[in-house]
Amino acid sequence: MEWREFHDGSEDGLEALEALDPEKIHSFAGLLAAMRKTAFGGRRLGDAFDVLTTMLEDPECYVVMTISGAMTIAKMGKIIGTMIDRGMVQAVVATGALVAHGLSEAVGKTHYKVNPSMDDAELFQKGYNRVYDTLEMEANLNYVETIVSHTLQRISAQQLSSELITRELGRTLSERFEEPGILKSAFLKEVPVYIPAFTDSELGLDVAISAMRGSLAKAKQGVRAAKDETPVLRALYQTIPSFNPYLDLNSYAQRLLSAKRLGIFTVGGGVPRNWAQQVPPYVEISNVRLGLNLPPPRFQYGVRICPEPDYWGGLSGCTYSEGISWGKFVPESEGGRFAEVLSDATVVWPLLMMGLLERVKAKKR
Repeated sequence: MEWREFHDGSEDGLEALEALDPEKIHSFAGLLAAMRKTAFGGRRLGDAFDVLTTMLEDPECYVVMTISGAMTIAKMGKIIGTMIDRGMVQAVVATGALVAHGLSEAVGKTHYKVNPSMDDAELFQKGYNRVYDTLEMEANLNYVETIVSHTLQRISAQQLSSELITRELGRTLSERFEEPGILKSAFLKEVPVYIPAFTDSELGLDVAISAMRGSLAKAKQGVRAAKDETPVLRALYQTIPSFNPYLDLNSYAQRLLSAKRLGIFTVGGGVPRNWAQQVPPYVEISNVRLGLNLPPPRFQYGVRICPEPDYWGGLSGCTYSEGISWGKFVPESEGGRFAEVLSDATVVWPLLMMGLLERVKAKKR
């Protein structure tokens, strides 16, 4: 029989864990640092704080924040704005819905808790759009459309992209509204905001409606008076906004190519995360298929918060280890650092933010 050797861990260089001692913890930053020496979800959160801190304190790191899910209607908008205001991120990639709900908040409108005694049919009749346990007023979105339309009139001569539209909406907010807002912060800090799936949102529909409004009188003239206005709508659908998504792609790619190091902070998955990570393959296939010779920009740091495990297939951007196989991330053997927290962002994101702000205050002292 072959006898085993009983090592104590330290001789193999293993990292020792430590019991979480509430008597020794006096801050969010201290709690998160201590959680790194625990286990399970707590350790994942502690690791995320460690990697995120390193990424944000690296002066040569260009940080991209990608956000999906209803984070603005879930009242995380000021966290996003604070990260932009504090210089923690240099680019934002988001869903159009998130930006639209954030606009509703930025122009002074209110979201409400769902009353469980009201069913969804009643909510529809009253103009209440339900997002899980929260309501967005249809009247809010109608008001937001007037802001979007006003902004588009100012830039009507230009070819549109999501970066241009979000920047100009931020300009409108800064000139006309006192409330804080994501796009206002992004405009003031010159942080680009990209919306890859632009037409999959209220904001995308607003741009379409604004374009059609200019053709409404002509469309009605070309159709005889009738109860069925389907022909009018079909005529309006021939009015296509001058929107080119490749302006976004190439603008974003150039920013990443100019960076010395890259980091990515992701809430959820979806199109924002996948789109933000595809520049390395974009550059690589340009090399292979066009005969170029540029080093593809890869992300050295990454932190993701998402409750979905990878085997459900819903990450839309895969785990960081899988992304290494696509050339999107620097392997850990070459200095890459990554952390993934499988939890609800509305629970752990505020904790991470408070810890980061405490670190900033401590450094200033």
